[in-house]
Amino acid sequence: MSTSGDEHARWRARDLAALWHPCSQMQEHRDGAPLITIRRGQGAWIEDVSGKRYLDAISSWWTNLFGHAHPRIAAAIGRQASELEQVILAGFGHPPAIELAERLLSVAPPGLGKAFFADNGSAAVEVALKMSFHAHRNQGRSRDLFVALENGYHGETLGALAVTDIPLYREIYAPLMMQPLFAPSPDAYLRGDDESAEDCALRAAEGLSRLFEQHDGRIAALILEPLVQCAGGMRMYHPAYLRAARALCDRHGVFLIADEIAVGFGRTGTLFACEQAGITPDLMCLSKGLTGGFLPLAVTLVRDALYEAFLDSSRERGFLHSHSYTGNPIACAAALEVLNLFADEDVIARNRELASRLAQASHAIAEMPQVAESRQTGMIVAFELTPDGSRHSSYPSAERRGRRAYHAALERSVLLRPLGDVLYWMPPYCLQQDELDQLADVTRHAIAVACA
Repeated sequence: MSTSGDEHARWRARDLAALWHPCSQMQEHRDGAPLITIRRGQGAWIEDVSGKRYLDAISSWWTNLFGHAHPRIAAAIGRQASELEQVILAGFGHPPAIELAERLLSVAPPGLGKAFFADNGSAAVEVALKMSFHAHRNQGRSRDLFVALENGYHGETLGALAVTDIPLYREIYAPLMMQPLFAPSPDAYLRGDDESAEDCALRAAEGLSRLFEQHDGRIAALILEPLVQCAGGMRMYHPAYLRAARALCDRHGVFLIADEIAVGFGRTGTLFACEQAGITPDLMCLSKGLTGGFLPLAVTLVRDALYEAFLDSSRERGFLHSHSYTGNPIACAAALEVLNLFADEDVIARNRELASRLAQASHAIAEMPQVAESRQTGMIVAFELTPDGSRHSSYPSAERRGRRAYHAALERSVLLRPLGDVLYWMPPYCLQQDELDQLADVTRHAIAVACA
């Protein structure tokens, strides 16, 4: 095995010659920004072609729950691949999809009764948006507006991007998209000195109420990320907002879509974030951790009443949305093994204990003068960097302080991919104490380097 820089340089050259990477300005890589070729993973670590290992503190874009190359999930995939790799799901079923639908509905918030599979998170959101609009139409209501939250993110396909409020992603494609209504975000980052997180949530709910009143009878659905607006900088809010939103949707006949793609499967301290508010959405979108980070798969869970709005002799009243790999048997087998791991091991209790250790490890970082806020919801910890530690200031975007921290952490074998000037931890659930200690030490170093 070669451990020289030549090996990495060869792969980098081949990469630049052939690949266009997602969520990337490729000119930066052409100019020398890190472009690392990974050949294997194990537990919380990934390893590049030169043999250098990196602690995967972001769970490979928030997907990996139990660690890379988890033997039980890998074995389940192998077993299924040798039996049935793919079959059309229109007019056909197969045991992994049926069992997975049953299992998901059994652990989801009560009241959700049907599962519609897709390939990825954006597709699950597209499904939910189209279902919401179509169900109203099938029931004789003309509702053509959607409400989303300021600073929210729901994906990159045109429907999902339309209900996203992050200018970096949305603005260039705005002429191609529908225009939703954006309600005030309930996040507590810019709260007043005498305001609690719950106060902020309830104040934002009042804004949502006014929006519903102003457009009463025209709104098809409200879509939100429960508790944490992840791509929007890991901004967090109080569960009271979810309760208020559920009540407002009921009052105005609006469907509530919970985008739990990033926050589901134990990330927030409960299996699903909605549990912390004691509510059930009308539609719930899941992906990312659904297969433990092994394979693409998504699902939209819906209430039976919404499903029944599509039952008719007319095909036009049916939901004809489809993907070639909908309910892929191998991906479903991976997801079933993920649910088996949750059932066999007390994952949520273990995560709460690990979340407590994450909180302890974050204390010293929170005291750094450049950290305006350290915030946490379950297994998600975020550090907001500002010049003077004030929540009312920010670094000029051109300085790219978060990107500097990312480079500094990579040099010390930790993967911290920032969101602007927000660094965050969203590690696999298998993180050990020595790995956490390393993560905290490197994060402190990265902030010091970036903000010098």
